[in-house]
Amino acid sequence: MTHHQQRFLVLAAAILTGGLIWFGAVIAAWGTTVDDPNRLTMLSKMDRAALTQAAQTPDVGILVTDDQGRVLFSRNPDTPRVPASILKILTSLAALSVWGEDHRFTTLAGYDSDTRVLYIKGLGDPLFVSEVIRDFCGLLTETFRLSEVEKIVIDQTWFAPDISIPGTGRSLNPYDATTGALCANFNTIHFTRDTAAQTFVSAEPQTPLLEIFIPDIRQTGLKQGRILLDTKVRPRYPGLLMAYFLRQLGVDVTGPVVTGLFPDPDSKHLGAPSVKPLTLISPWTLGDVVEKMLRYSNNFIANQVMLTLGAHRYGPPATLEKGVRALAECAADLPGWESAKIAEGSGISRQNRVTPAQMGQLLLAFMPHHERLRRTDTQYYKTGTLTGIRTRAGYFIGTDHRLYPFTCWGQALLF
Repeated sequence: MTHHQQRFLVLAAAILTGGLIWFGAVIAAWGTTVDDPNRLTMLSKMDRAALTQAAQTPDVGILVTDDQGRVLFSRNPDTPRVPASILKILTSLAALSVWGEDHRFTTLAGYDSDTRVLYIKGLGDPLFVSEVIRDFCGLLTETFRLSEVEKIVIDQTWFAPDISIPGTGRSLNPYDATTGALCANFNTIHFTRDTAAQTFVSAEPQTPLLEIFIPDIRQTGLKQGRILLDTKVRPRYPGLLMAYFLRQLGVDVTGPVVTGLFPDPDSKHLGAPSVKPLTLISPWTLGDVVEKMLRYSNNFIANQVMLTLGAHRYGPPATLEKGVRALAECAADLPGWESAKIAEGSGISRQNRVTPAQMGQLLLAFMPHHERLRRTDTQYYKTGTLTGIRTRAGYFIGTDHRLYPFTCWGQALLF
């Protein structure tokens, strides 16, 4: 063999080897399943290492696809599993699909100037918090020219009473927060101990700590924290805060806060309260609500959205059955979701069952809203945690600037 022939063979081998490496990268990038996550060279080194570690556990559940749904890597993709909080992505998609990003929740108010009774009707706003209530009171005072209120009536009938969310308990922990047509501050109070004054104060400057809650706080033995309100006072708590803020505005609030019915503004019955409804529009869009739900993994917001969606789709009052039906209706449009089991909207229930393959389809559908998730340099993601369960789902940000949906179940997750 001549010297020129040897050089030609070396050059050909180099070209062939380089071509095979390039071709392998192209195949991985265009959706061919690989056995080793390290071959997914479009992902960061850190994410490939985390996938490799997770894949070594026999019962792990993993799915990675490209942005067209082609499977790149998987482990046990068809095994049903408890999703924990990554189920909130389904709740988010269902709400966004029905209402759109710009939807805003509302609350009704009415004032009977003859009896000086203020009526408030909840319609499921999941973010009826102190700042909103304070501004609402300012609007009420100006619109109705309030100077005196003898009674505040809170109408909770948009939701069925005593809705029980599977997976929640009877503790005072915020993750056991109950839902309702009108709930202030997620039905919780946030407090801390003022050592100088030897008393408890609000841990939130925008929220007053009402004296009636001090005995409940003392019973916990805590010096600071956030706890659920007693079930008996939860329906009236929005009204109690409104009474406080109205007094701050100079309105003379003299009577009690009770639950009751919002008057029918079209009623012709003799003696019926005469009110003109005022609609409070939330300052936050549904997109904002979804972002807060996902980034802070707020179970209350998730199930409040689910229940309100059910009432919107199938008529009030909101019930667990209607809410789950609304989520199932959304899931029915996702390929392969007919076998999924949905018990509620937050992921707190162990009755929920979803496969990695089903989560992959959900992530493809949710891709237009991916920026509502938390972000690192290499991922948009949502995590889930229950005792003995760890999950993660979202999108790897590829070096090619494409999104790669992924979902992982397992105790050995290093993300």
